[in-house]
Amino acid sequence: MVTRSSVATLLFFSISTVFVVRPLSFHAPSRLPLIGRRKVTIGPMTAPLIAIAILWASRCLGAMQIRNGIVGTDNIKPYNVAILVFSLSYMTVTLDVTGILQATTIWVSNKSGSGGCKLHLYLYVLTTLISIVVGNNSLILSITAFLVHHTAATGLRLNPWLSSQFAAANTASMVLFVGNPTNVIVCEGLQINHAAFTGYTVLPFITCSIACYLALTLQHRSKEHVPRELNIAGNFNSREVLRDPVSAIFGTIWLATFLIIALSFSHVDVWKIVLPFAGGKFIVDICWDHYRYSTSKIPKFEENKPDCVNSADDPMVIELPCATSEGMHRTPAPKPSTHSPQQHEDISRNQLHPSEFSTHQFLNINLQRAPLQTAPPAATTPPSSLQSPCRLFPHYKKLAAHFPTFFTALPRLPFILIPFAFSQFIFIEALDHQGWIDIFARWLVIASNKQIIPVVWLIGVFGVILCNVSGTSIGATILLTKVIQASDFPESTLRAAAVSLAVASNIGAVSLTSASLWGLLWVEILKDEGVEFSQRRFAVWNALPLVAMMGAGLGVVSAMMAVRY
Repeated sequence: MVTRSSVATLLFFSISTVFVVRPLSFHAPSRLPLIGRRKVTIGPMTAPLIAIAILWASRCLGAMQIRNGIVGTDNIKPYNVAILVFSLSYMTVTLDVTGILQATTIWVSNKSGSGGCKLHLYLYVLTTLISIVVGNNSLILSITAFLVHHTAATGLRLNPWLSSQFAAANTASMVLFVGNPTNVIVCEGLQINHAAFTGYTVLPFITCSIACYLALTLQHRSKEHVPRELNIAGNFNSREVLRDPVSAIFGTIWLATFLIIALSFSHVDVWKIVLPFAGGKFIVDICWDHYRYSTSKIPKFEENKPDCVNSADDPMVIELPCATSEGMHRTPAPKPSTHSPQQHEDISRNQLHPSEFSTHQFLNINLQRAPLQTAPPAATTPPSSLQSPCRLFPHYKKLAAHFPTFFTALPRLPFILIPFAFSQFIFIEALDHQGWIDIFARWLVIASNKQIIPVVWLIGVFGVILCNVSGTSIGATILLTKVIQASDFPESTLRAAAVSLAVASNIGAVSLTSASLWGLLWVEILKDEGVEFSQRRFAVWNALPLVAMMGAGLGVVSAMMAVRY
């Protein structure tokens, strides 16, 4: 029965997802105590928590729903998901810190030669393969910056390369159950063996990946997007970005060992496997950095150095521009006559110097460099008020110099995922408490009549839609998993719904960056690189690949289930 409390719960859930998709920022009134006049943002980190607090205060949910959203019910363990994602992120991010992913990307770029279509294919395949193993988190962190600088150095349009990377990364994350938090939710909630999950999703993945590439090729068929020939002479120097070969080799073997063991012990909670591996990797990183620091293999800490180096001084940030200048000579492709004479003079040079490397001179009109805003001297924040890690922790610089691997990876870990994921679980528990899950399950049973093919397409299509309108793919997957559980499907239909949901929750994150937390992170990386981003334009660019993947993927799932059952 629908009551005022149930309507209010659904309404606040919907409102919170709006702020997750489109965060709202404003300046708090200066007279508020302890806050002062500061910029306040209601977004993925705050909107769900505020909505939950309001629902709790209005007694639409109670302490039991909050507890269930943390501890879990119906075989779904939220803490299991949080520990897995955070621990796996640490292993993959510290692997990326060694420079191996960037070096591999540059090596593949060299192998493509001067062929534009070949480079597009090679990068698509590389993105797919890396995403299968390390997930899309580290891939987005490492390859996005490379693409921005690579397209800038060669005068290419940025849009086709970014959309291809994002689509390939999210599609490939459906192969392994650790590739995406949504995969873990599906495996736990719908009782799928970890190794069997790969068996069910590998064929839809191959089909979706091929369909996506064909759609992208059709969409980018113009020479303006992907030139047939690149005006390139020479190669990038991939060794410039490989900072720590020993850690790169060890990290790769360590991650591969974890994946093998995790797939082998399917009936053990995955956090019991991944947490010791992450802890072991942390100990090795600390010991190895201490050895390198003690033997002067890495620079010693200097007390008289200025405050914390910013990202522009971070070796990981400057290595790639250095590589693109020191290891190769390129003649950029001709640009439209919209640049200033000084820009034309810079573009015409055969060698790009690190000090002169500027991305905004080369970006196309669709993704433009955001104008830099220079504050007047009087408005400059005094140094004493800066809340940098160096000022909050006096020994931060010394520790960061002594243990660079950990302190480079630390700010890149997905801390935002923990409160956000738990808030989504609590929301779904609140909807269940108010009777909405039973209502949605009854609608699904009526629409599908518990038949396999209708269930595959209903779950698949609505899964893709909900990934974009219910906050992120995490919220959509939790909701649909609960609905499937409450539908009381027979075994064959239940398995078909699970595989369809696994496919939908991964490809559904392709259409909008707000459909996944990694997409939100991706946008922040682009902003750091000075690229102004438009959700609407990105959705238009990815509409054709998404439709192609949805049709191909769900069609294969339907065929698989028809043959099996």
